[in-house]
Amino acid sequence: MKKRSRSSVIVIFIALLFCCSSALEVIAATKMPSFALESVQGGKVVHSSSFKGKVLLLTFFATWCPPCAQEVPVLNRLHEEFAGAGFSVVGLSVDQQGTALVARFVKKKSIKYPVLMAEPATTIDFGGVYGIPVAFLVNKSGNVVKKYTGYVEHTILEKDVKSLLD
Repeated sequence: MKKRSRSSVIVIFIALLFCCSSALEVIAATKMPSFALESVQGGKVVHSSSFKGKVLLLTFFATWCPPCAQEVPVLNRLHEEFAGAGFSVVGLSVDQQGTALVARFVKKKSIKYPVLMAEPATTIDFGGVYGIPVAFLVNKSGNVVKKYTGYVEHTILEKDVKSLLD
């Protein structure tokens, strides 16, 4: 009986932990957190306010992540398709080895969209980024409306972006 009781407590604790972390993630990601991050392309600081009124796909990635490298052509295509309609992809690198490494990756992969160096606080502000790639779709009002975990096909992203631009 004692073993069963202990097992029940553990199961309940894990369930509560999962529910609470999910709820916090949704609450934290409702309004896009503001940021001021260093650009890999040019080194200047870019403020989140510079994207006001645009639809954004903010994607957290790392240079050592194969799915992150795999999604670059999809993100380039999406960025180029809708840039004139008030949309931008913004890459947020979680690499800890510095801007030079990320700049080489940007050049090697011919990334066309802005890439910024995310700080540890940035990942926390977005509700916790526990795996990459992870992306957040932000509407024109600055609200996070969707979170994507892992590689996402172009057709899915295109449909979701179009729905926010119409």
